[in-house]
Amino acid sequence: MELILDRVFLVKLHLLLATFILPVALMFFVTGGFYTWGIKGSYDSQHFDIALQQPLSSDKDALVALASQELASRGIELPSGSAGVRKVGTSFQLEWSGAARDVSLSPTEDPALARLEVKDTRWYRHLVQLHKAKGGTPFKVYAAVMATALLLLLVSGFIMAWQMPKYRRMTVRATLAGIVSFVVLLSLS
Repeated sequence: MELILDRVFLVKLHLLLATFILPVALMFFVTGGFYTWGIKGSYDSQHFDIALQQPLSSDKDALVALASQELASRGIELPSGSAGVRKVGTSFQLEWSGAARDVSLSPTEDPALARLEVKDTRWYRHLVQLHKAKGGTPFKVYAAVMATALLLLLVSGFIMAWQMPKYRRMTVRATLAGIVSFVVLLSLS
């Protein structure tokens, strides 16, 4: 335990973690901050009408299979995220979201016709989608590593401040102010 609390070790750990996660942390800070104010990025959209042999059902597996087949026939890659069926008024819609692409499949007023919408993300929307965990497993693991590193940064910073008697009172006050601010703002939101 003494090694972990060694000041030189903590400073090195702090430095390495901070410099390693800086790029992804900046992405999360920028996209999260802008998203809070409604800046979400944009898409390039295409719509395709699909002739059906039988009317669409709300069965997720059948909708995913049809969407996959139609995307493959057009040479369009599948979204990296997961698919789900959402109720829309008295109807339904398959929503399949990913980092680079969102796909929706829905019935039309004509039971022999369905509508496939393919929305390719522009560069900033792609970053927002990654922030929203719509990317593949490698980026999700990377984001989890970033979150863990950020926690270790905060803990190591707290420990280093606590170890210095002249900063101990300020550390306690700042921590209490942070807790109170969180609770108050949480209750007001």
